[in-house]
Amino acid sequence: MEYTVTLIPGDGIGPEVTEAAQRVIAASGVKIQWERHDAGAEAAERTGNPCPDALIQSIQRNRIALKGPVGTPIGKGFKSVNVTLRRALDLYACLRPVRSLVGVESHYKNIDLVIIRENTEGLYSGIEHMVVPGVAESLKIVTEKACIRISEFAFRHARVTGRKKISIVHKANIMRLTDGMFLDVARRTAQRFPDIEVDEVIVDACAMQLVRDPSRYDVLVMDNLYGDILSELSAGLVGGTGVVPGANLGDECAVFEAVHGSAPTIAGQGVANPTAVILSAALMLHSMGEREAARRIERAVERVYAETDVRTPDLGGSASTGVFTDAIMRLL
Repeated sequence: MEYTVTLIPGDGIGPEVTEAAQRVIAASGVKIQWERHDAGAEAAERTGNPCPDALIQSIQRNRIALKGPVGTPIGKGFKSVNVTLRRALDLYACLRPVRSLVGVESHYKNIDLVIIRENTEGLYSGIEHMVVPGVAESLKIVTEKACIRISEFAFRHARVTGRKKISIVHKANIMRLTDGMFLDVARRTAQRFPDIEVDEVIVDACAMQLVRDPSRYDVLVMDNLYGDILSELSAGLVGGTGVVPGANLGDECAVFEAVHGSAPTIAGQGVANPTAVILSAALMLHSMGEREAARRIERAVERVYAETDVRTPDLGGSASTGVFTDAIMRLL
């Protein structure tokens, strides 16, 4: 069977790491016809739109996409492509598995947790204005509908994947209405999943506990801002965002992407670490039903780190992106 998948190479190192993922998928035996569309700074310069309509239509048609990192100007310029895609495609669930890789130096071993983040509202709704000169206001939008579907997604994901515990992360002690509603909905959802253990943790305490003892967590569900911060923190526990995959999921479409940035300072040098995008591609294959190929890719990545000294510069080695990718392909 041949699949058609939208490919968004992205900015900076994006084209290099997505090409590596394409090579690994091809080596796994899965046949994909890639429908390439640019987004970000390059697309904005060429078309005036950083997230062209043709790109969104391609994902709606194919229902699945693999995306490289896309840069977002800080404090000016165009609106985030990631936010635009999530809203246009209603990708309401951000899934970020965080697992230790033997051979990747970190302060902890055997970490295996999942961050599930509501992806469409909260403070990232982007509703801001200047009240008076020198005073800015940003609105945190929370709806019961969004709370229900992210809670149900988290509990279904835990059950299907054999996870035993969900931690509801919140700040309801201060934001009693917004976070209070999120917590209340998650509690109600939990009643329908008696086989899953549930605890509740305030977000700042969660950050401390993740650093002290990440093994206490299994699945964590939270709002947009908390998920953005804690997923980065969690990635740091296993070696950084260069080795952690991610997915943005909706009921109709899915976009799989690494969680790291576009790293423009090393773009074009052939030294970028493609691990995160390759593992994101494996997540994509799982979702397509190509589970054996996905598992083979994941095992090959694990073996490169556990059994060889092939490393890209970000992890203390000297291997190029291509050499590292070749090592994975040999172990397939």
